[in-house]
This record gives sequence, structure tokens and C-alpha cells, in this order.
Amino acid sequence: MPASVEPRSGLNYGWGLGESGWNVAMDANLLTLGRFGFHLSVRDRDLSAPPANPAAGDSYIVAASATGGWAGLEGRVVVWTGSAWASAMPRPGWLAYIEDEEKLAVFKPSGWSAGVGV
Repeated sequence: MPASVEPRSGLNYGWGLGESGWNVAMDANLLTLGRFGFHLSVRDRDLSAPPANPAAGDSYIVAASATGGWAGLEGRVVVWTGSAWASAMPRPGWLAYIEDEEKLAVFKPSGWSAGVGV
């Protein structure tokens, strides 16, 4: 029986004993949890192009009219893996600390809120 996908998180589960592919999908699950599942904090949310020299783990919310490695990722949360940008579409209710603004912002169906100072 092939694995199922949990609809809210997108994580895979339910592999049969010895089923092929579980290790790749489980690695993807763990990477998703590590990148997006814990107290989301992003460096900035008004950049439309990736920074020149990101450090592994640097996270951003991509601004409108994105270019370069962020083209087509507007509004998504991106994380530099050390070699590429991983991205996730936020769900309503995601809360992020915006480091350069020192604000908390929440994702709503209309996009990210203006934020509240902390």
C-alpha cells in the first residue's frame, strides 16, 4: 500500500513494511519539519531577489515581483539549504518573526499581515 499524504502538513505516512521509497519520503518529512515546523523566524520579507551570500538556514518571505532564484515564489517562505532554496507555501495561521522589523506577522488568506511590534 503506498504511503498517504497528510493534507495539512503535506507529510507522508502509512508505509507498508518494506515498502520502497519510505526512506526518501521520510528524509523529506524531516527536512520539512526542520525548515518550517519550529518557531518560524525570517530575516526579511521585502526582498524580491535572493541575497548574494546566504548562510545555510537563512529564511525569508519572498516579496512581490520576485526575480532570480526566487522567481515565482512570491509570498512563500524560503530557506537556504546551503546549496539551493527550499520553499513552502504558508497556510493561514502561520506565525513568523520578521527579524529586520522586530515584528510578528501572521499569514491570512489575503497574505502576510502588517505585523505587531514585539
